[in-house]
Formats: sequence, structure tokens, C-alpha cells
Amino acid sequence: MIGSSRERGFDERVWHAVSLIPPGHLATYGQVADWLGAWGCARQVGWALRRLSLPSEVPWQRVINAKGRISMSLSREGSDWMQRQLLIAEGIPVDGDGRLPLQRFLWRPDLEALALEIHQFAIARE
Repeated sequence: MIGSSRERGFDERVWHAVSLIPPGHLATYGQVADWLGAWGCARQVGWALRRLSLPSEVPWQRVINAKGRISMSLSREGSDWMQRQLLIAEGIPVDGDGRLPLQRFLWRPDLEALALEIHQFAIARE
């Protein structure tokens, strides 16, 4: 459960930003945080994605760590393996250790247009 309206607003902005990542592309937690102007908040992006109810229309599986890996953890209750399968289904190769060719599939959006889209979304939610 989300504790505050501020936290809820951050989560919704994360979910919206992630929904813009095209199929067959990846972003890192830190990259998503940067898009939101929340530099250094990669971990918070991860927590926002973890709060999604699954299944979700938000393509959360397209967000990985900066090392080019799926963040594998028992605390993810199997969502790490689900992420692996979803990425493979999109044509992104993932090895048994959760490593991916990040630079090959990294989404490099027009940052100005992306910032405007995220800003307009935030204003519409107020």
C-alpha cells in the first residue's frame, strides 16, 4: 500500500514514464529516475515498480539495473523470472544469470520530448 499522496504521485509518474518505453527496448532504474528529475533515486523507481499489481499494462519488465542485469532476488517472489520470460518474448536475449545486452537494446528517447510528456502527465494528475 502506498503511504502518502506524494509517494503515490511519484509512483504514477514512474509508471507513466515506463509505459513510454517501446517494446524491444530497455531502460535502467537510474535512467527512469533521471527522466523524472529524481536524480539518484533509482532504488525508489524499483520500489514504485514493485508496487504495481501484476499482471500490469505497465511494461515494468523493460527496466533493469545499470549493470545490464535483471535484479535477481528471493524477495521478488518470482517476478525476476517472470521478467526474464517477458523480455525473451519481446526478443531481448537474457542468459541464465539475468544478463542482457543493455547497450544494444537501451532506449535513447528524445529527452526534451520525453520531459514534456512526463510534465504534462504530472500536471493532468494534479
